[in-house]
Amino acid sequence: MFAIDAHLDLSMNAMEWNRDLRLPVNDIRKREAGMTDKPDRAKGVVSFPELRKGNIGLVAGTQIARYVAPDNPLPGWFSPEQAWAQTQGQLAWYKTMEEEGEITPVTDLASLEKHLALWNDGTPNTNKPIGYILSLEGADSIVNVSYLERAYKNGLRAVGPAHYGPGRYAQGTDATGFMGERGHALLKEMERLNIILDATHLCDDSFWEALKHFNGPVWASHNNCRALVNHNRQFSDDMIKELVSRGAVIGGAMDAWMMVPGWVRGVSEPKAMGASLDVVINHMDHICQLAGNTLHVGIGSDLDGAFGKEQCPYDLETIADLQKIPDLLKKRGYTDTDVENVMHGNWLRFLRKAWAQ
Repeated sequence: MFAIDAHLDLSMNAMEWNRDLRLPVNDIRKREAGMTDKPDRAKGVVSFPELRKGNIGLVAGTQIARYVAPDNPLPGWFSPEQAWAQTQGQLAWYKTMEEEGEITPVTDLASLEKHLALWNDGTPNTNKPIGYILSLEGADSIVNVSYLERAYKNGLRAVGPAHYGPGRYAQGTDATGFMGERGHALLKEMERLNIILDATHLCDDSFWEALKHFNGPVWASHNNCRALVNHNRQFSDDMIKELVSRGAVIGGAMDAWMMVPGWVRGVSEPKAMGASLDVVINHMDHICQLAGNTLHVGIGSDLDGAFGKEQCPYDLETIADLQKIPDLLKKRGYTDTDVENVMHGNWLRFLRKAWAQ
């Protein structure tokens, strides 16, 4: 079944992890054998061949570069200008991959429909370009609001104002507090440009403030449920209900610590903790029960988002195994239409509505 993944850190893997995503996953793993600079070395699950193998023909591909103030212990860049430059290097990689025929930008309704027709024309997808929607995870790299239009002209179509910790435009995971005037100005410009607001990673205060001040399309590319794993990174039931009321789609994330309670980074193991794809379905099902339908869930795997097989579902060898999800949903009693909604239909309906004007 045609599948959409609404959150993949492709350029981060290429530019910071130094992975050639054109290669089979096993070749990338072999190249990294013995490397210890990242916890997920030789354990990655994402590459272009595996996306094609899994019929994942459309993704949201991110740019990401955090600014960190002198008192911020998180990794990141010491000025917004450096962060901007980092995202431009990531953009250059996306453009290079376009020239190589590996990917193709999806920026509007016409390019979306053209790409869907190509991927569903009945011919093998082995050599077809993967469609990507450019998304910015954390807005710190937007030096000032005037930069946003420049980014839009370069293809940017979704922005998550915050990532981890305190941000320049909003407060993120493990932080608290509001967006303030700078954040409001960002939201206003996003609305003018019809850029999607990604509510993922916003702390509770900034989440509610963002939805109060933003009238454009809202999604949550990769987020799970606080009722199942109690952490501020997850959405509370009230937050989920608010997103549902706004017509949002929430992508199920596959970072094991978000899937199961009690995960200890670097210690816990997926199988021992019962972190399987079926647990991701638990989070999706919780959202469906709150919504009363299957119209607000999708896939936003976050696979290879600075973790690999050591911290993802144990029954997933590569991202191609997202194709196990339809059977898991059917075992829960979900219909064929429900399955199509989760695998691609909800994201497509969202995009068609967002880009209709």
